[in-house]
Amino acid sequence: MQKLPLRIDIVSDVVCPWCVIGYYRLQQALDNFDQAIDPTINWLPFELNPDMPSEGQNLREHIAEKYGTSPEESIAARERLTKLGADVGFPFDYFDEMRMVNTFHAHQLLHWAVSEGKQHALSLQLFADFFSHRRDVSAFDILIAAAESVGLNSFAARDVLAQQTYANDVRQLEQGIASKGVRGVPLFVFNAQYALSGAQEVTTFEAQLQRIIDDKHTA
Repeated sequence: MQKLPLRIDIVSDVVCPWCVIGYYRLQQALDNFDQAIDPTINWLPFELNPDMPSEGQNLREHIAEKYGTSPEESIAARERLTKLGADVGFPFDYFDEMRMVNTFHAHQLLHWAVSEGKQHALSLQLFADFFSHRRDVSAFDILIAAAESVGLNSFAARDVLAQQTYANDVRQLEQGIASKGVRGVPLFVFNAQYALSGAQEVTTFEAQLQRIIDDKHTA
């Protein structure tokens, strides 16, 4: 049976834990449809904190200011996310000094990586860097090392960051996404026709994939 080509656009930020969980749940669903669907995943930029200064902010303080959570609620949320991550095979490693950082440069690097065929691998690497390896994904040296680790040229990556080659492109993408009413992530868009918002359960993704297959057969 010929596999159905499926483009999946994921609106995401590299410091969004629910984007991590949502992606890996989606991947589990895709694995269960690997005989029927041939997916192509494209990551689109969203900045949770576009005004975050270069030095970042302690994550617990940031969450308390943004959402009004207590220290106890923050600890409980981290424990829940860690468990949900473990359920999909992703190790979250939260620590007291963890900082929320600006991700604009990371999104520029991801945009460049599309033309090099490495965007998906780089996106997953940046998730791992921030959440599993305690790395600052706003720092140029970390971003360049991540690029190199997935097979991108480190000198080209440095130029992309230093010259802000894709800054305007990323801003335009972000503005286009915002103009469509997107206010939170993750958002999963299938073949530019179907959308799911949030870190849905694996079964919800499976139902969506089956619906796409059924619609294709009845078209």
